[in-house]
Order: sequence, then structure tokens, then C-alpha cells
Amino acid sequence: MEHILWAAALAAVAGVAAVLLARQRRSAAGLRERAAELADAVELRDKELAHLAAVRLPELLESLQNSAVRVSGPLHRRLDARAPGFAQDVQKVMDLFGGSVERITERAALAGRSAGRSMMRTMQSLANEQQLAISTMQERHDDPDVLEGLLRIDHMNAQIGRRAQAMAVLSGSWPGQQRSASSLSDVVRGATSRIRDYLRVNVQNPVNMAVTSRAVEPVVLTVAELLDNAARHSRPDTMVEVNFQTTHNGVAIMIDDAGVAMTPEELQRAAERLSGEVPSDVQWLGDPPQVGFAVAGVLAARYGFSVSVDTRSPYGGVRAVVLIPNALLTPVPDGPRAGGAERGPAASRPAGPAPSTDTGRAGAVTAGG
Repeated sequence: MEHILWAAALAAVAGVAAVLLARQRRSAAGLRERAAELADAVELRDKELAHLAAVRLPELLESLQNSAVRVSGPLHRRLDARAPGFAQDVQKVMDLFGGSVERITERAALAGRSAGRSMMRTMQSLANEQQLAISTMQERHDDPDVLEGLLRIDHMNAQIGRRAQAMAVLSGSWPGQQRSASSLSDVVRGATSRIRDYLRVNVQNPVNMAVTSRAVEPVVLTVAELLDNAARHSRPDTMVEVNFQTTHNGVAIMIDDAGVAMTPEELQRAAERLSGEVPSDVQWLGDPPQVGFAVAGVLAARYGFSVSVDTRSPYGGVRAVVLIPNALLTPVPDGPRAGGAERGPAASRPAGPAPSTDTGRAGAVTAGG
């Protein structure tokens, strides 16, 4: 009997031991599985952090400067399911980084524009003072050689003033001059006087309409940039033709050159610049800066006219069209030209330096045009 009791006790102990051993094995297996999951999660987070630092943040930074850049998502799609809290923290880092860069970029852009406006106002003021000095000297001297030299200086000063105006406009400032309503012929004549190759501009078919006072200077500057672009990107022995076309909703100023037609890529870039939007990053203007179309786009959007360059000219080059709506037009003032847009290049003006022979249209405009 005693042996039976001992056998039963041993059997019970063995059963309990087996149960405990099974539980221990299950617990150990669970711990190993949990340890593997934790190790996998740590590895997942380490790789995700490396991906964040090496790929996502640099792409985010570049995307803020170039909208065409796509920012990569998490390295592992299971991050949200395996570590939702960590995934949220990573997204917070992305948002904070992006927001900080945007704010810094905006502050830098504002500071740059403010500095640009200040410098351009100074340049415009100096150019205006120089213009007054030149005019005074022209009235005091009647020697043909002296007058010829003064006319050359006058013409160069007008080009300097136009470039200062262009940069002031891109810096968020106004063109800087207020004029009386001027006929379309005077507007084009004033624009012509501000470009290097003014002798190559031929104006045809004038119309008996004038541009309202507030829009005269913006239209003059816009047409000047387009004329300069046309002259720079066509052969020096060809003419730049300017025609006027009355439409049901305004008057179109058409500028035709005999240069090289623009490629689809150049047309797309030109359309972006003519849209009137000015990104905060000045790198969009290129190196060297190509400001002509950008200035025309800003002025057109600000004052209510439109500019397009998506038509080929009859001479194989580019046709630029400035469409001035009826709201910016008025009858030609009676009597003498009321503060005409600007004194046009008279026949007595000396020819400027030899025009550029560059016929390429890389970027459609140059630093000055």
C-alpha cells in the first residue's frame, strides 16, 4: 500500500513538473518571440531614422525650392501598424522641419527683397539725378560733338534706369515713375529709347488710342523688356517690327523678330515667368538672372494687361503680344503730348554699341532683357 502511495505521489509530482515545464517552455517561447519583435522594431526604427535623415529630410528641403521634387514616404509600410507612436513622431519631425525651413526661407526672401528695393530705389534716384544733369548740359551746349556724346550717355543712362526698374519690380516695388496718359505710339517710342538696339525697331500702323496714366510706365517697361529680348535674340542686320491691332476688348501691341523660334521647354519656362508669380527663391531666375519675362509677367498681373509669347512671328522668330484692355485705354489727349511716355530715340541720336550676334534663346531673356 505504501508503495502505491509513493508511486501516486511521484506521478503527481511528475505531472506537476510536466505542467510547469510546459508552461516554462511556452513562457520562454513567448519571451523569445517578444524579444524578436522588439529587436525587429528597434531595427525598423533605426532604418527609418536613417531613411529620414538621409532621404526624406533632404528631399523635403529640396521640394520647398523645387515643386517638381517628390518627397519619399516611410521606408516600411508596416511602420504605422507596428509602431504607430513612432510613425507619428517621425511625421511631426517632418512637419516641424518643413515649417521651420519655410519660415526661414520666407524671412530670407523678405529680407532680400527689402534690401533689393532699397538698393534699386537708390539706383533709380541716382539715374534720375544723372538724367537731370545730362538734360541741363544738353541745354547749355550747342557743340555737335558734345551733344553727340551727351546723347550717348543719355541713352546708356536710360538702359541703366530700366534695369534698376526691373529689379525693383521683382523686389516687390513699383516701377518708380508716374506719367500722364500717353498715346500708344509714345509708349512704344519711350520703350524703344531704353534698349540698346533702338535703331532696329520699326513701328507700323499706329492707332489713335492712349494708355491711362497709372498704366503708362508699367506698359513702357514691359514693352522695353520685350523689345530688348527680340533684338538680343535675332540677327543684328534684321529689324524688330511693332504693329498695333485693335480688338473687341482692347488693343494688342505685337512685337515680331526674325530670330530663332522658342522650343517647347523654353515656351513653358516663359509661360511660368509671364504668369506673374514670383517664387521666394531667386534661383528661379537662373544664372545669370533672366528677368525680362518675369518683370513683364509681374507688371501684367499687377496692372491688368496680359503678355504672351506663344506665337511664331511671320519671320520665323517669336511674336510677343501685349494685350491692353479697354479699361486701361483712353482717347489720345488733345494738344501737345501730355507728358509723353518718354522722349523717343531721335534720328540725331548716335547709334549704340554694336548689337549682340547671339541668336540663341536660352531662357528666352538675358540678365538685362
